[in-house]
Amino acid sequence: MTYEIRTPTPGTTGPALAPPARSARSGGRGALVAVSDLHVRYKENRDIVEGLQPQSDDDWLLVAGDIGERVSDIRWALALLSSRFAKVVWVPGNHELWTTADDPVQLRGVARYEHLVGICRELGVLTPEDPYPVWEGDGGPVVIAPLFLLYDYTFRQPGVTSTHEALARAEKAGVVCTDEHFLHPDPYPTREAWCRARVAATEARLAAVPEDLPTVLVNHWPVVREPTEPLWYPDFALWCGTEATADWPVRFRAAAVVYGHLHIPRLLVCDGVPHQEVSLGYPREWQRRSRAPGRPVQILPVPAAAGDTTGTPA
Repeated sequence: MTYEIRTPTPGTTGPALAPPARSARSGGRGALVAVSDLHVRYKENRDIVEGLQPQSDDDWLLVAGDIGERVSDIRWALALLSSRFAKVVWVPGNHELWTTADDPVQLRGVARYEHLVGICRELGVLTPEDPYPVWEGDGGPVVIAPLFLLYDYTFRQPGVTSTHEALARAEKAGVVCTDEHFLHPDPYPTREAWCRARVAATEARLAAVPEDLPTVLVNHWPVVREPTEPLWYPDFALWCGTEATADWPVRFRAAAVVYGHLHIPRLLVCDGVPHQEVSLGYPREWQRRSRAPGRPVQILPVPAAAGDTTGTPA
């Protein structure tokens, strides 16, 4: 595995692919842009989402999870964004899957996820349960593969050989993800079991994508471990992905991987594949950054600045 860091550039069943789709709203070819971790329960973030606009009537927006915790907030954001962008593609993050006491929708686990998928279908938003769309704009054709994979506690620290040992180490260090309280795997017995089921079903779908087409993999959690290396609390990596997907970017011909969750927006190139973290994050995080918050990151066509192999983490 080889990788380098570059500066960020603002900007289940069924058929493997959807028919090629093009917006009829303008004559341009548009751009494929992405954002994640909008966390609209914060007023400052909600204001940013209200201001999000495409640069072209043909722009597609990838939303890589963590819009919020309450179903009403998730619906609000997706309805707004889908009214502005030619196409919106959404994948769930851990926060969408939380069942909190202040949400009138008390569904848990798979039932909650399926409820959110139903809302997306009402709004015309694509999800991991829909046929994969083909981006035919600049930089295409490329298959957009929205993924929902969860995590299985395999992003462990060196020398730690079991989930039990890893979780005990994390708890001793004072690192326990809130998912342990609010993200329920029902009807699966554990989050690991749900993750294994999602990985198996998704792997089969990706394997069915025609071999002459590249992909853009969109997942809330990183699909390789390297993005977790800068974490202030290394044990938090347990809740950040699965080793089962380590070879997917190369194996499934990824032109790009889009993810969020870490709140470390940057471009990381692993084995020649760009992995773009596109999170907004919490106000206390984005207020420290020099660039304007909430601007979607352009994925395709690849921005000219992405060719610069120098740079430092954001």
